[in-house]
Amino acid sequence: MNIQDLEPKVVWKNFHALTQIPRPSYHEAKVIEYIYNWGVSHGFETIKDGTGNCSNVIIRVPATPGMENRKGVILQGHMDMVPQKTSDSSHNFLTDPIKAYVDGEWVTADRTTLGADNGIGLSLALSALEDPSVKHGPIEVLCTFTEETGMDGAEHLAPGVLKGDYLLNLDSEEEGELCVGCAGGLDISAQFRYLKYKTPAGYKGLKLTVSGLQGGHSGMDISLYRANANKAMARILLPVMEMFGVKVVSFTGGSLRNAIPFEAVAEVILPEENVKAVKKLVENVFAEIKAEFAESDPTASLKIDAVPAAPKYIQNSVMLKAVKAMLACPSGVIRMSRTMEGLTETSINMAIVRTEKGKITIHSLMRSAVDSAKAALAQRVSCIFELAEADQVVCSGGYSGWTPKLGTEINQVCMDQYQKVYGKPMKIMATHGGLECALLGAKYPHWEMVSIGPTIKYPHSPDEKVNIASVGRTWEYLKAILANIPKK
Repeated sequence: MNIQDLEPKVVWKNFHALTQIPRPSYHEAKVIEYIYNWGVSHGFETIKDGTGNCSNVIIRVPATPGMENRKGVILQGHMDMVPQKTSDSSHNFLTDPIKAYVDGEWVTADRTTLGADNGIGLSLALSALEDPSVKHGPIEVLCTFTEETGMDGAEHLAPGVLKGDYLLNLDSEEEGELCVGCAGGLDISAQFRYLKYKTPAGYKGLKLTVSGLQGGHSGMDISLYRANANKAMARILLPVMEMFGVKVVSFTGGSLRNAIPFEAVAEVILPEENVKAVKKLVENVFAEIKAEFAESDPTASLKIDAVPAAPKYIQNSVMLKAVKAMLACPSGVIRMSRTMEGLTETSINMAIVRTEKGKITIHSLMRSAVDSAKAALAQRVSCIFELAEADQVVCSGGYSGWTPKLGTEINQVCMDQYQKVYGKPMKIMATHGGLECALLGAKYPHWEMVSIGPTIKYPHSPDEKVNIASVGRTWEYLKAILANIPKK
């Protein structure tokens, strides 16, 4: 079955259209143009807030007859998607459509992220405008750009552009949960400058690949305590560097700041007489890692390939300091919430490691619902890298969390309509993931905000999938909310 044939057809038609448009962060010109033209072609007031690749799209639709006196609603989602794929996929996220398909009760993609985060949310919003059976007051749809790598669209939205009273964010990933708060975030990058030296005679080359880890969303999945490929590779490299004269040629791990890295590759050189002993030690260390993460990462794998010895290697003293700092630096859950059961309060994800252009760069993303805890973690990580004599440690992209507000009008509407549609109470919660509500609410402090969405599993990983029945139920729920927005 094609996904366009799924019910509700209006939603899946719009989602399929989005899967055909390459839209990784920073490469959103095509999807911006598509949504803008979609609004214009339907006769709706449509504007671009920004220029080129850096444009939010806003679509305004008047109330259906008889509902002109209802408060205004902003339906909001982001246009970009996370471009993650398996090592055996040849997919090009800049040119190729996503190959989405039905897999039992789910829609997933062929060895890539699906883009249900946040394509399904946008599809629900556009469908609400398009479907004449939907009854609603004044609606604005806000489609933001480059959310996944820094919430740029929300950051650049001008105050006063939007006229509504309630923001309904459609970027949550668990049906049945009303999200009313989220964590803040902060990026931290450390850099070590290095020289390159000529490879000695008699050295052999090896390529070490750690793969098959589960990865996932660094906010939603960090509490699952999955293995981090960058940390695993550092753990493998340290003993062979210290004991057998292994020298690192390159280290590449992870690709996105908000995704737990599921693969890391290191190319090394070493004295020919040590090759057998190094292979055995690498296998032993990985066996320990695999055993420790047997439950969370059952498909973890290691490859050791013989490769030609590279002509030059990274300055050993610098690489050793960087590897030790990576092992010393925390990555994972730092503290669970004391006020909301099961919620991560503070965490850090060592997301990306690169060795290129004379620099070792280690990039981590910190999240916390408590600003002071986030600052303390930043101080701790900075101290680790400074003690390791990093040339530069930089914090950037910081934003505060979205503080929950209970008992608001929109909370009550959502709770009441959920009870009517589903026949059971809705769970109120906050998320450790980052939502644009945190930044948008700072610009529009009068808004009442909530976030909902269908069930999406494993976002930010090639295993991403969205539950088909959940999309249908969320569509009915969204229609019920819009039909019951309070009067002005």
